Amino acid sequence: MLDRPRRALSERQGVLSDLATLDQALYEAVTITRTPALDSALRRLSAAADHSKISFAIAGLLALRPGSTRRAALAGVAAIGVASATANLLGKRLVRRPRPHRAEDSPFPGRHVPMPASASFPSGHTASAVAFAAAVGPAVPAATLPLGLLACAVGYSRVHTGVHYPGDVIAGAVLGTGAAAVVLAATR
Repeated sequence: MLDRPRRALSERQGVLSDLATLDQALYEAVTITRTPALDSALRRLSAAADHSKISFAIAGLLALRPGSTRRAALAGVAAIGVASATANLLGKRLVRRPRPHRAEDSPFPGRHVPMPASASFPSGHTASAVAFAAAVGPAVPAATLPLGLLACAVGYSRVHTGVHYPGDVIAGAVLGTGAAAVVLAATR
């Protein structure tokens, strides 16, 4: 009977170890893949997503229209606030995962953005972009696909530019979805 909890713990540790290995392998696959046509665009996108500048600009445009579109913009901004606070004030402080190591002899240093000083897990950029998209989408269906694709691109750009592991981005997306759900539930 006592072996069951030990076995379950061992299995969980094995799964976590395998996920960490897969996360590292995916990150390394991205870092060694030559993509000159994408490097500059993804570096610019990653920088433009700093402090949710893209989402705030879109929210400003949406807010120009009265009614449900303006309310969607406000919900999107509120979701960014919840996601950003949760990722940066809670998630990064609790998990404290180090940022990826970028070798001095990186094959593609031109794709990098400055390495943030904060912890890696979860991706705050991704959490905020997904939160905005998920909060705005239900009220503005025509924006759902473009905002969703933009959020995915922001998340991938963080891996491509060498500042996050794929697992950080996935966690950020889950967190962003949850933040949007909380905001939408609170506004109903």
